[in-house]
Amino acid sequence: MAELHDLTAIEQAEGIRSGELSPVELTEHYLTRIERLDDSLGAFLTRTPEIARKQASDAESEATAARREGRELPPLHGIPVPVKDLNQVAGVRCTMGSRALAEHVPTVDDHVVQKLRAGGTILLGKTNTPEFGLPCYTENGLAPPARTPWDLERSAGGSSGGAAAAVAGGLAPVAHASDGGGSIRIPASVCGLFGIKPSRGRVSGGPLLHDVTGLATSGPLARTVADAATLLDVLAGAMPGDPYAAPSLPPGETFAAHARRAPGRLRIACLTEAPVPGVEVHPDCRTATTDTATLLTGLGHQVEELSLPADEGILHAFTRVWSVLAANRPLPPEGEELLMPLTRYLRARGAEVSGTDFARSLYAFRILAQSLADGLMPPETGYDVILTPTVAAPPVPVGGLRNDADPQAEFSALGAFTPFTALYNATGQPAVSVPLQWNAEGLPIGVMLAGRYGDEATLIALSAQLEQARPWADRTPPMW
Repeated sequence: MAELHDLTAIEQAEGIRSGELSPVELTEHYLTRIERLDDSLGAFLTRTPEIARKQASDAESEATAARREGRELPPLHGIPVPVKDLNQVAGVRCTMGSRALAEHVPTVDDHVVQKLRAGGTILLGKTNTPEFGLPCYTENGLAPPARTPWDLERSAGGSSGGAAAAVAGGLAPVAHASDGGGSIRIPASVCGLFGIKPSRGRVSGGPLLHDVTGLATSGPLARTVADAATLLDVLAGAMPGDPYAAPSLPPGETFAAHARRAPGRLRIACLTEAPVPGVEVHPDCRTATTDTATLLTGLGHQVEELSLPADEGILHAFTRVWSVLAANRPLPPEGEELLMPLTRYLRARGAEVSGTDFARSLYAFRILAQSLADGLMPPETGYDVILTPTVAAPPVPVGGLRNDADPQAEFSALGAFTPFTALYNATGQPAVSVPLQWNAEGLPIGVMLAGRYGDEATLIALSAQLEQARPWADRTPPMW
């Protein structure tokens, strides 16, 4: 017999609109699962059951009134959506995964949280993240590591590892996440989820923590394409003060609607070699990508193998900018000594980057974006989508990428695990990780699709076509 967490977020929302399902009942279901399973998964840094119950009660009252008055509700009204602990919720502890901020309680909501409140969603808590979201695992000094529910000895990835563990483990139907170098797509890959890194400017990063480099953005993690697209509709939209704004959808259009549309015949480039010198791609990840290329060809798309020269220049530019972002995180005076070794290493490097080198690195990102737009993906004549592995290896053991004794070596290992993802943070293009493949050990292996700037719609339609051809949502981990 199906349980509430077997339903998709869209199915849950439909039940709430019809009155067949109560937001209070749904919230209690997830709070119970969190209480029972989260100590094993490490999904949450802070749980907010009192807030969740109050919001659920308010959502139920609003749903009742809307049915009586014939009003429409937002698409995820009454649906639990946890928030990653890099983002601020007024009155709720926001640690950013750091012991230095263990008692930090903000007084304002980030714009994404304002959108979630306006959408009638329920806050179950703040999900686990590594310190300042810097590495691609989720381990810190505040909580147990986030683990993929497919193998509790292995990492859920990062930096949105807590969000991914929550959704993949059935502790939340969907989750807010964020991505500055792959931090939505990496956990999606290792947890068997669908994740969207939106175009630069699609989702506001304000009002206090704007990323002026343009690398980072919030986005959705979900079990299905339609659920993720619907959460993107809730999160999307420029806000006053935003430094970037992606092109809006036509009036009346939604991303959720594109999950119900055929993408048409697309020209797709397939890359299996890492664009970073010296990085080997694991056979499982290579096979997942070529198998997906075969599936896409069978669906009528034109798929062509492509190779790009490995380029250390963008890697060096990304490292400089990433280090400056780490160095720029404000800390209380006594906080520095509480930081993780990798964070201290990156902050030290960032402090040494000159303003001129920082500007040159950002300029390198713009040149790369322009070259892709003009040379590889021009409208009408270029590729519509680029297919690659999401990461270069299957899920790694907890602690497998961490090296407190040698943070420089650790940072190199992180780059070798994730050689494909940061490219699209640098260019601002949208990219998704699609959970089409599991290896012989039963571990999820994601593949990545990237599109033209501002064109999440094509990626959503194509991903939905793949999902229909090879459904994955009913494939659940043992703890489900």
